[in-house]
Amino acid sequence: MATGGSERWPPSPPSPDSKQRTNRLIHEKSPYLLQHAHNPVDWYPWGQEAFDKARKENKPIFLSVGYSTCHWCHVMECESFENEEIGKILNNNFVCIKVDREERPDIDKVYMAFVQAISGGGGWPMSVWLTPELKPFVGGTYFPPEDTLHRPGFKTVLQNLSEQWKENQKALTERSDKILSVLQKATLVNAKAGEMPPDWQEVTERCFQQLAHSYEEEYGGFSTSPKFPSAVNFRFLFHFWALKKTSAKGVRALEMALHTLKMMALGGIRDHVGQGFHRYSTDGEWHVPHFEKMLYDQAQLALAFTDAYQISGDSFFKDVARDILQYVSRDLSDPTGGFYSAEDADSYPTAESNKKMEGAFCVWTEDAIRRLLPETVPGATQGTTMADIFTHHYGVKEGGNVTGEQDPHGELKNQNVLIIRYSLDLTAAKFDLEMGKLEDVLGKCRSKLFEVSRHRPRPHLDSKMLASWNGLMISGFARAGAVLQDKSYVQRAERAATFLRTHLFDSSSKRLLHSCYRGDERMVEQISSPIPGFLDDYAFVIRSLIDLYEASF
Repeated sequence: MATGGSERWPPSPPSPDSKQRTNRLIHEKSPYLLQHAHNPVDWYPWGQEAFDKARKENKPIFLSVGYSTCHWCHVMECESFENEEIGKILNNNFVCIKVDREERPDIDKVYMAFVQAISGGGGWPMSVWLTPELKPFVGGTYFPPEDTLHRPGFKTVLQNLSEQWKENQKALTERSDKILSVLQKATLVNAKAGEMPPDWQEVTERCFQQLAHSYEEEYGGFSTSPKFPSAVNFRFLFHFWALKKTSAKGVRALEMALHTLKMMALGGIRDHVGQGFHRYSTDGEWHVPHFEKMLYDQAQLALAFTDAYQISGDSFFKDVARDILQYVSRDLSDPTGGFYSAEDADSYPTAESNKKMEGAFCVWTEDAIRRLLPETVPGATQGTTMADIFTHHYGVKEGGNVTGEQDPHGELKNQNVLIIRYSLDLTAAKFDLEMGKLEDVLGKCRSKLFEVSRHRPRPHLDSKMLASWNGLMISGFARAGAVLQDKSYVQRAERAATFLRTHLFDSSSKRLLHSCYRGDERMVEQISSPIPGFLDDYAFVIRSLIDLYEASF
């Protein structure tokens, strides 16, 4: 998630010489680690070589954790990890380790717990300083390169920690031990002998009350800004409704879920041209998103919108579910059947640009839309163009529809994030159009913009394929196929299940593997020491196979 700000973003691109040098990350498969393979920082992957070096030289470890489609990870790389001076400070005083949190969620979870405990928050990039024994003693997230009014710069932090380690190493180590002791005590389950946990009905009631208390009436959702889709909430609310259909609480649960899903689908968190959903909304209205697209969001939201259609019968939800699945089939699918992890938030605005901007692939100026959609619409109010209808319906403004508060760094100045401002009924009435004609016009408008967007520089694609996220997506296709009675979705799920068995299952040990990668010539590759599956890999893959089995009848 976004964890900080930069007054100098976007920074200058790396020097041409940077691509000539390499560090140990050049031998990795993770797209995130490969992004850092040409930094002046002497990065190590997580492993014994780095640990041995830290112990031999008695140096603290600087652990940096992120993922390839993380906007603020890119910012910190450009500002700090491409900085020659900062690179020298890191290399001379620390052993530097890079970790892809999606590749190694176990490492990320351990050190994120530490960062959250000492700071009250967390996010990525995660920056943690460890003893040579891997015990954390200082942690944070994004740091600007230089001091600002409200926070120390990364250079200052590095210099201070280097001096403290040399002059007062014992105190840092003792501080680490104390913090870890507190964390360990906090995670202990202190149950008295014979004491039983609350029954499922009590737990269910508590969960409902918590969601009902945090629910936001106007735009839906269960927090202020930023607002995340949190698709698991919808699954819970639908199950709660199924248990208590005739009660006021059951009705309320369904109302909260359906309203939130509808407001999300109307908002800018949904890509109305390129399809799919962005990771979260930076505001409370689902308007301006953080533009990366994650596979696990598409999977869980496809399930949520499918459930919403099955329960409500409202075809709006069915159309959104199909929209998500079309995006995944087109943009996140490997030819061998697997699903890629994510698309980046940042991209070049034009082929001639040398600076990436967040959201550049997805936003539009009013002038561009009017140039692309000049045709008059037969049957509409005299002189009405396709652009008139489209800009009205999707809230497009001449000076852009993103406020300065929503865009503090000015990356979206004069740009529009498409949102559905009016119902089809209201837009049809305004332009004196029949409903069917309006839907046809809007569909043609979206298709034209989509064709234009195909010629824009695409965001970076993280082509890593994870067992857990593929499992979620198999469930999404299987359930949609069953509910929407579309065999093509079930067949897509079957192809992905075959992919899992071929590339992410060790037939000799009968165990899952966590990840595999798209290599040269689109061949699926593994790293030299494959990462064993984690609990969520097993949980989501098993669930997906059950969903696929049920959809196959």
